[in-house]
Amino acid sequence: MKIKHLTLGAALFAGLSCGTPALAQKGKPLFPDEPGMVSYTYRRSLSKDVAATLDTIKALKVTDMEFSSLFGKTAAEIRKALDERGMKCSSFGVQYDDALNKTQEVGNNAKALGASYVRVAWVPHKGPFTLEMAQKTVEDFNKIGKQLKDEFGLTFCYHNHGYEFEKHGDGTLMDYIIQNTDPKYVSFELDMLWTFFPGQDPAALIAKYPGRFKLMHMKDLKKGVVGNMSGGTPVENDVALGTGQIDIPAVLKAARKAGVKHYYIEDESPSYAAQVPQSIAYLKSLKY
Repeated sequence: MKIKHLTLGAALFAGLSCGTPALAQKGKPLFPDEPGMVSYTYRRSLSKDVAATLDTIKALKVTDMEFSSLFGKTAAEIRKALDERGMKCSSFGVQYDDALNKTQEVGNNAKALGASYVRVAWVPHKGPFTLEMAQKTVEDFNKIGKQLKDEFGLTFCYHNHGYEFEKHGDGTLMDYIIQNTDPKYVSFELDMLWTFFPGQDPAALIAKYPGRFKLMHMKDLKKGVVGNMSGGTPVENDVALGTGQIDIPAVLKAARKAGVKHYYIEDESPSYAAQVPQSIAYLKSLKY
């Protein structure tokens, strides 16, 4: 399957890319906040030294974290390290099975971290994602989300990974999951790359469901890479924001309008140390 550039997003949000007359005239920051960071970006470093890695991230003026692992520490220990640096953990990522079967433990850890959100990023499955799988996912997510909200005051989010965009009816199974989960208990985290990779338009998806996407992973896909619905691509295909295929300004504009609360940089590549500062500089350069 060959992926085309996001012509739909560009059409919907014309005048948002750098260098247009509209940008030059207004000059207001498109991304006015400091970005957050997904711990997975610094996973190797965090596994060796949490404190030193947090110092490195703080030096980039990033203070909002999404932790996807405790890296051998307790939630309280990570919270202490964050507090000492004036940083916070707003979202806690866990495995599907833990969210479903260890909901109490997950909730306690999220609260200890100071998080407001609990996120799952992968539904275990073999072969293509099916309607039956989506139906079970909806049932489980509603159950998880209700318990986390009722017992801990936490918001449960699902992070898309590409395989959910199998066709279903007039839309996709991702549409099915969004439409059949209870908005009171289930929200979503949009991953730009894992929406674009299977051939979807991230800006259009956010615009279609205002209020449902609370979190976002900001990442870009290397030019020339052709996607599919596997939910996987070599980590080297993660590139600095603004250097790949995705119409980042269009996605950010849609996200602001639709109520996304936290924006995290995620860079899975071995070149993250060089690319993250590039991504931050790019975000700061964007103007209306």
